[in-house]
Amino acid sequence: MTTRRELLIALGALAAPLIANAQQPDKVYRIGYLALTSGPDVADSAFRDQLRTLGYVEGRNLAIEFRWADGNEARLHEMAAELVRLKVDAIVTRSTFVAIAAKRATSTIPIVMGNSADPVAAGVVASLAHPGGNVTGSSQISPVLSGKRLQLLREIVPKSTRFAVLLWKNSPTGAFFVSEIRPAARQMGIDLFVHEINAPEEIAGVFNAMKRERAQALIVQAAPFITNNGERIAGLAIEHRLPSMFENRAIADSGGLISYGANMTEMFRRAAFYADKILKGAKPADLPVEQPTKFEMVINLKTAKALRLTIPQSMLLQADEVIK
Repeated sequence: MTTRRELLIALGALAAPLIANAQQPDKVYRIGYLALTSGPDVADSAFRDQLRTLGYVEGRNLAIEFRWADGNEARLHEMAAELVRLKVDAIVTRSTFVAIAAKRATSTIPIVMGNSADPVAAGVVASLAHPGGNVTGSSQISPVLSGKRLQLLREIVPKSTRFAVLLWKNSPTGAFFVSEIRPAARQMGIDLFVHEINAPEEIAGVFNAMKRERAQALIVQAAPFITNNGERIAGLAIEHRLPSMFENRAIADSGGLISYGANMTEMFRRAAFYADKILKGAKPADLPVEQPTKFEMVINLKTAKALRLTIPQSMLLQADEVIK
């Protein structure tokens, strides 16, 4: 006959594994976050917020290893290698250039592109529908964007026929950017003058060259170098009386006249969903690269006033945000 004491011991033995399991800490996932820019912005906050919504809490079941290369390409490659040594579960990248650096560092750790231009042309993925390899994420590529930017800038300076184009020399998608914009410019009777820069000390000289070419407006490709030097570029555009168009809002906030492009906040929220799927076992090769569905236009009226420009009321009504 089983005594009360023996029964309690037996029940305790059965409960012990359950108690132990209940006390097991959550698995801590580690995500590497790699950028050539100088520090965080609203897109990075959106990424973290979305992960929190998906149940990942930093300090409990998630650690994010942020690495900001501050425009130093050699440092970027060192940081990519460091994240690989840390054996992170996934790496999130801020641009096509950074995705290339991460892919060179590892062919096994999953890489999520929070933002990229044309990852196919850059050789990062095999195709948007079937990325292959260890990279997936989001791409800004959209055939309508280049023509739309030209159209918007032309509405502000309707008689302009000479547009300067500014690229980062090391951009893996610079040639693609120009090839996209040329047909639209040709249709609108606009001549393009393309300039490349690769160092801060080159910026002033490029604007002097635009002045000699009698450029009437400026379109700037998004790139980490451009973002890091955005305030200066925007300031020189005002100084040289060049209405300026940018691909994302960061430089419109810093003094650029107008930006039109994919909503970066939304793209980095999507990056969190990609990371979640990968942490739960999905393979990057099986996750198609997404294209943006939300675009935003930001107009800086302070800059318009400095340039003595009147922004059409129709554009102001279309804008997602007007900086006054």
